[in-house]
This record gives sequence, C-alpha cells and structure tokens, in this order.
Amino acid sequence: MKITKVLALSSALLLAACGNNSNNRNTNQVTDGSVTEDRAFPTVSTPLVYGNNTAEAREYNLEHYWDNFFNGSGTTDATSILGVKDGDVEQALANYIGALAAVKSMATPDSLQPLRLAQKSVRTMFSRLENHQKADSLTYIRFTEMVTKYLYDPNSPVRDEDLYLPFAEAAGRSALTSPDMRAAYDFEARQCRTNQFGEKVPDFRYSTASGSKGTLYGVRADYTMLFFSNPGCSACKEIIDQVMSRPYVERYIKEGRLAIVNIYIDEEIAKWRDYLHNYPSYWINGYDYTFQLRDSGKFDIRAIPSLYLLDSSKRVLFKDAPTENVLAFLDKI
Repeated sequence: MKITKVLALSSALLLAACGNNSNNRNTNQVTDGSVTEDRAFPTVSTPLVYGNNTAEAREYNLEHYWDNFFNGSGTTDATSILGVKDGDVEQALANYIGALAAVKSMATPDSLQPLRLAQKSVRTMFSRLENHQKADSLTYIRFTEMVTKYLYDPNSPVRDEDLYLPFAEAAGRSALTSPDMRAAYDFEARQCRTNQFGEKVPDFRYSTASGSKGTLYGVRADYTMLFFSNPGCSACKEIIDQVMSRPYVERYIKEGRLAIVNIYIDEEIAKWRDYLHNYPSYWINGYDYTFQLRDSGKFDIRAIPSLYLLDSSKRVLFKDAPTENVLAFLDKI
C-alpha cells in the first residue's frame, strides 16, 4: 500500500507554520467512560531576531521543530502519540520531511553542507524522542514506526535514505530499541550508507539483446538515469510512462545531456527479451549477465523498480528516489 500523504515539499511551508503555538484541545470520551484530551501539534515559534525565510530561521526551525511535541504531557494510545492524533502527527512529519528535502535540495556533490544540516536535524529529532521524560515503549515504538514508514518504506513517495540514515544509526544504538530491532536498524543503516548522495557508484557490466557488452562508466552524458526494472512490472511501466511524458527526454538523449540505462538484474533473460519491445529503443536496455548487481551488495536495490540519477562523474544525485523528484530535477536543467 502506498502512503497517500505527500505534503509540504518546501521549507516555506514549515516557516509559515511557525509562530502559531496552538494550545487547542478536544476532549473525547472512551469506552470505559474516562475522558482523554487531544492537543493540536505544537508548532515552533521563530525568534524575531532570525527574520522571515532566512537561512538562520530555517536552521532554527529544523533544530526545534519537535521540541514542544516531545515536551508535551499527552498520552499515547492506539490512535494518538503524546496526545496528538495520528493524522496530525503524520501531517507534521510530512511537513517536516518536506522541509528537510527542501534544505537537502540545495546540496551538490561538491557542497554537502545543506545535506549535513538536514541530517543533523534528524539526529536532534531522535534525541528529543529518546530524552523525553515519558519515553515509554509505546511512544517510542509508534513514533519510530511512523518515521520508518515515511522515510524508508519502498512505497513511500517521500522516502529518502540519506535522511533516514541518521535515524537508523541512532535507533540502532539506543537503549530504548529492543535487541532484535537494533539489529534491523543496523542493517538498514548499512544499506543507507551504500551509494550515498555525492558518492560515485561502482561500475558494472551489462549485455544488450544483441549480445554487445557495455559498462556504466562507458556511458557518456551530463546525467545518467539508472533504472532497475523487471519485465511485466506494472510499477516499472508507470515510471516509463512518467519519464516519456516529458517531451524533452528524447532530445536530451540525442544531445548527450541525458542517458537512460535500463537494467534487468535477474535470471529470466528469455522473458526479458520477449518484453524488450516495451522499452524505448533509444534507451540503453540491458541485463546484468554477471549477476553482480543482485548478489554483490554494491548497489542498494531494495525493491524493483528502483531509480537513480547520476551526474557526469557517476556521482549520486538521487538514489532509489520517487520518480517525481527525479523528473522535477530534470525539468529544471
């Protein structure tokens, strides 16, 4: 099931939400006759000294986004976390991830500082959770599950392994994490460290249907879209249709500005050959005849389809990214 809340992919929305520290509450009667209080998600107030929509204001808001939430006195149950209804927490989390993504989008392989700032904010969020005076197991479990669903689930439209990495690292070290989950977080962190933003991906060999051999590093283009797909995969077809909806794609490929390398990593080569006519002929369509991509662990391919975008030096700009994010980047070039 895909997450349907794709909200606030802009730091401006985060800033607009700040300075309105609402204390509105609603009371709800539960089945045993007792009354519980719900609170609105508490926003952060930006000190006037930072001004509006400045780099300092954005940094302050990311640093303190979760303070009032984790300092609250609400209870956690099946539908609320610390007194805030699940839907409101998810809305706040989606807004927060959008703000992180907006900051990260300013990073380049030669200038990682914006990414580091976003990752620092994620570590601060985890610290607020861990240090909360009521860091009971239910609050910890429910909040960490929500963060994982949004930032790491392969079906999440806001997934981002670079932003999930500091969270997984912290959860793997935390005394609040159960031993079995600690091992799971450690594994996820290792996966996230593979092919991080700005790093060069490993080279690999592929074969085309005609039998000619090629390498990833032999592909020359300003940008390379690396697409791992399977024949007959409906989600893969959706990505192909989305990419082909951009009228500039074929022209960019002819001009050498873009290359699309579409690779099959499994063993049913006959099935792949039969499906080949469904792929655009001016893409590089091949299969990994060495099976290194599937077995070596040099690429983090958690699910098919998986989409990367690389620069001319084969450095990662997007890794296992939502198609909309990759296309939004290409739209601007």
